[in-house]
Amino acid sequence: MPLVTLVVPGRLETHTGGYIYDKRIVSGLRARGWPVEVRELDPGFPSPTASALAEAGQVLSAIPDRSIALVDGLALGAMPDHAERERSRLRLVALIHLPLAADAGLAPEVATKLRTSEQRALACASLIVVTGACTRSALAGYGVDPERIALVQPGTDRAPRSRGSGGATLQLLTVATLTRRKGHDVLFRALAALPRHGWHLTCVGSLEREPDTVAALRGCLRDEGLESSISLAGDVDDARLEDYYLDADLFVLATLHETYGMAVAEALAHGLPVVSTTDPAIGELVGEDAGLLVPPGDAAALSDALGRMIGDAGLRARLSAGARRVREQLPSWDAASDRMAAALRRVATGG
Repeated sequence: MPLVTLVVPGRLETHTGGYIYDKRIVSGLRARGWPVEVRELDPGFPSPTASALAEAGQVLSAIPDRSIALVDGLALGAMPDHAERERSRLRLVALIHLPLAADAGLAPEVATKLRTSEQRALACASLIVVTGACTRSALAGYGVDPERIALVQPGTDRAPRSRGSGGATLQLLTVATLTRRKGHDVLFRALAALPRHGWHLTCVGSLEREPDTVAALRGCLRDEGLESSISLAGDVDDARLEDYYLDADLFVLATLHETYGMAVAEALAHGLPVVSTTDPAIGELVGEDAGLLVPPGDAAALSDALGRMIGDAGLRARLSAGARRVREQLPSWDAASDRMAAALRRVATGG
């Protein structure tokens, strides 16, 4: 098996869905006998400084000839010149969680620039691995031949059923980096319209990715008088995150767009009822029996769904039973690693 070099911006240990995916795939490939090395770039991608971009070029240049360079899309899409230079020497594989131009809140001119850059870079890839079906569909607009795309969705670990809070105050949980795309502002507005008793929300996720977004969210909590009702826990380790899932009564994610929805899958694996959005990836996971879904960005509809769930123990119990049925169908990380190994084998053999 040829050497596989995973190239990622920032630290592989970062606690976000994309990095967790990358880390689990590395572990799975190594367990299957693939030699895998990891090269970490400056965390500023997809908006690197000139020096960070030059350093990334040096990293690619140091990868041995004819080996597989599995490059996370956050980096590859921002370095088309390097991709074009290396395409004949390396077996470039793009790992795309979300097209760069599809991120929320981008100015039109920025989105256009990112789309052009990523389209050039993807043209150099022998294979494009996507982690969600919606990403595969989105790449049709980039002129990518569907035969060059492999779908490798995330896995989900088996998990014990949530025990719930067991108290008079329902524990709501959301797990997502505090960025514009995750819709925390919509969630906070939705909760502000509800009575301030009988529930508490814990937000787990990095507070460092978009400082301006976090500052605005803190201001919202202060202005709406929600500081005692909503806690920003920041990044937590795996053991603490598991405790949050086990103690929760309800999982909520106000995301505007997802490629898969790993946190929702984790909630379902714990048998938690879900309140989220009708984003296609979320809808595919939750279905009709495990949660209530509302249009992305609709604070009023989200408030209504949360109010129903908080006030109706029978509804929560019914949807929790649905979540337990769904969790039996969730794919495993072993299955994801098998699919990735099969995709890379195609590249290694020239398929």
